Amino acid sequence: MRLRFRPLSFLGFSAAVVAVLMSTGRAMAQSNDGEVPAILTGVFFFCALIVGLAFYVYIALALQTIAKKTGTANDWLAWIPIANLILMLNVAKKPVWWVVLFFIPLVNIVMAIIVWMGVAVARGKPDWWGILMIVPVANLIVPGYLAWSD
Repeated sequence: MRLRFRPLSFLGFSAAVVAVLMSTGRAMAQSNDGEVPAILTGVFFFCALIVGLAFYVYIALALQTIAKKTGTANDWLAWIPIANLILMLNVAKKPVWWVVLFFIPLVNIVMAIIVWMGVAVARGKPDWWGILMIVPVANLIVPGYLAWSD
């Protein structure tokens, strides 16, 4: 099997990775030494990585849009993992030292709800939208609603 790579094409790269994994899977399926589950585990983790990356990009875009709409400086901080907490605190008009509370187990859940409630108020929405962040499916909708609704 001959693979062609296109430079700067993510879809081409993804197709090539899938093709290599599939051809390797066929070769492993013919052997009986138990390596097929390892390939399937690799494919699962690759898919989980893609889904996690898509979720991170969605949250970062939503937070950056919220920061722009509220007039908060340094909206690019939405793309940096710990700095996005500081950006959320700035949008919610909470003290920056609260970022330390995000690293305490169970306290971080309460802090996230309080901060998302502040973000909702900053966007002119009811504060109960922040409480929805603990509801499993709603936590995917709330950041987008706060970012892109009028």
